[in-house]
Amino acid sequence: MIEVDPATQAMSSNYVDVTGGRGVFRSIPFRYVWPSELDLMAELAGMRLRERWADWAREPFTGESRKHVSVWQKP
Repeated sequence: MIEVDPATQAMSSNYVDVTGGRGVFRSIPFRYVWPSELDLMAELAGMRLRERWADWAREPFTGESRKHVSVWQKP
């Protein structure tokens, strides 16, 4: 099960592992970021965006893309 909070961009993936008749629950929290946020962080670190694709096959990144591969470089 995945829990999402759009206001804080927080997500949590929850899992139950069953081994030997015993269940163990684990929750993995993380925060997602938008490409524009990553661009700003890179800029603040002195880098610039060199390329961005929608996937590893280098398909064009568009507003419909659900993932991205971004490459930043230090000038």
